[in-house]
Amino acid sequence: MYTYAFFPRSKVLLELPEGILGSLALIDGAYLSAVVELGLEAEQLQASDEQLMQAVLAHDRVIRELFRQTVVLPLRFGTYFVSREGLLEHLEARSSEYLKKLANLQGKAEYVLKLVPLELPEESIASDLKGKDYFLAKKQRYQSQTEQQQQRQNELERVMRAIAQHYPDSIRSEPKDGVERIYLLGSFLASFTPHHSLPIWQSQCPHWQLSLGEALPPYHFV
Repeated sequence: MYTYAFFPRSKVLLELPEGILGSLALIDGAYLSAVVELGLEAEQLQASDEQLMQAVLAHDRVIRELFRQTVVLPLRFGTYFVSREGLLEHLEARSSEYLKKLANLQGKAEYVLKLVPLELPEESIASDLKGKDYFLAKKQRYQSQTEQQQQRQNELERVMRAIAQHYPDSIRSEPKDGVERIYLLGSFLASFTPHHSLPIWQSQCPHWQLSLGEALPPYHFV
């Protein structure tokens, strides 16, 4: 039984989107509900690379559409339960843990802060320099680049401390190609999102280009 997300059981009817290959259904436990797609076999997701990619995108789309309607615990792509009974037993056994997480996530969203290092200017060396003067110029250029790199690192550490003051649950991922990504758990209300802090953070990091993504389901905070 393919499962997308858990959320508190409610009398409010959700508008269920289309799933990966078919319609979705609700499985209601005593305190929690799950959104599932019946009859979706794992083999169907891996029929081809294209099919797998489309399935991943559809999984994300479903969770985003549910997130617009209620607080959710998004599940990883490819989450299955062997039966309805097994799913209900899981919800019953973990209800206290999941309800606590959902209460903490109420009214909040995940935002991705991306920091792209700006290219450091490279000082040119006069073409007429020779011998000791040339090597001295190279040394000075290297020292200048090292200082700028250290300054950039200092800026990153400073903004990380500033972020931690307001978003203590922030998560910093491993840099990729020098790009830093920080996941923030912030308010879903437009007047309280991290976007209001972005100009301040940018002013603290002149050697970085900062950008903040849209409100997302709390993938990294479940």
